[in-house]
This record gives sequence, C-alpha cells and structure tokens, in this order.
Amino acid sequence: MPRRLKPADFLGNAPDMARTLIGAVLLVDGVGGRIVETEAYDREDPASHSHSGPTPRNKAMFGPPGRAYVYRSYGIHWCLNFVCREEGHGAGVLIRAIEPLEGIAVMCERRGMHDVRLLCSGPGRVGQALAIVHDYNGHRLDQKPFEVHAADRAYDIVVGPRIGISKAADVPWRFGLAGSPFVSRRFPAKADIIRA
Repeated sequence: MPRRLKPADFLGNAPDMARTLIGAVLLVDGVGGRIVETEAYDREDPASHSHSGPTPRNKAMFGPPGRAYVYRSYGIHWCLNFVCREEGHGAGVLIRAIEPLEGIAVMCERRGMHDVRLLCSGPGRVGQALAIVHDYNGHRLDQKPFEVHAADRAYDIVVGPRIGISKAADVPWRFGLAGSPFVSRRFPAKADIIRA
C-alpha cells in the first residue's frame, strides 16, 4: 500500500487536491476503496459552504488542512470532504465516489444492496457505505478511523463541471478516474482528460 497522506499533503489548492486524490485509497475503520470522483470547493467560489465566511456549521472547512469536513446533504446523507489549503482559508474536496475494495460485505449491509457498482457512486452513498457521522467533523485524516493512502501511480483523469449546484455550475472542478464505472454520473463525451 502506498504511503499514508499527512496534513501537510493537503496544503494545495482545492482543484489541485481534487485531481491528486483521484486514485488515492480511503479507508474508514478498514472499509473503503479507491477514490474515483471528487469535486473542489474554495472560499472564493460562490458554490462553496465557506463562501460567506466561518460559521459554527462550516468551521471545520477553515482548517487546519488534512481534516474531515462533514455535513448533511438534504437533511438525509452525511457527506465527506477533505479540508485543504492553509488554516483559515476555507477550501475542501468533496469525495463523490469510490471504487469499493475493502469491507465490501460491510458496505453492502450498510447500504442494503449488493450492486458493488452503486455502493459508493455518489457522496451520500459514500457517507452511508463508510458509516460517516457528524462526530468525524474536524477529525484528522491521518488518525483512526481514517486512512488515506496516496495514489499508487499516475491516472488518466477526466474533468468536467460540478453536479447538483446552482451557483458556478459551469466551473470545471469535478474530476473522475477516466473509464471508471464507479463514478456517480458519466462525464460529457468531449470532456478533457489529463494525466496526474
């Protein structure tokens, strides 16, 4: 398994971190898999929770880097973000989808389904499959229950606009592992592909 990421590894800006995390392995209490889809958010971005400044709800997003920012989406699902940039800035990467690798039976039980392709194909599904709870908000990503391992090699990454937002929806800050069947939604056929 490649090296575990430390807080200093998350000092990059959100789009760079979102690209870098494609192919990384995320485990929560030993359950998880390869990150195949991410979205970047920054304080200067009107779609970001940090855009209006720190509040009790979004405080964790302002750092330090290498922490979890956990929020509830639509009052139902817990979503996991990795905080990046320097403390006080307010940037993060939403983990949109992972390819299940470890603890698949546990994830199936948590999700009440057996279609491995759909277990973690969306941020709410990731949260449910990995048993993400609000207690993890602000928790260091290099300490239990989290493990985040660097990508084992360079991957082809597809780039496109983010999903499910009304502001800055055309900003190309959604990144996916090219050809992965585990992403939450297909990328446009003519989407840019980069190597990272």
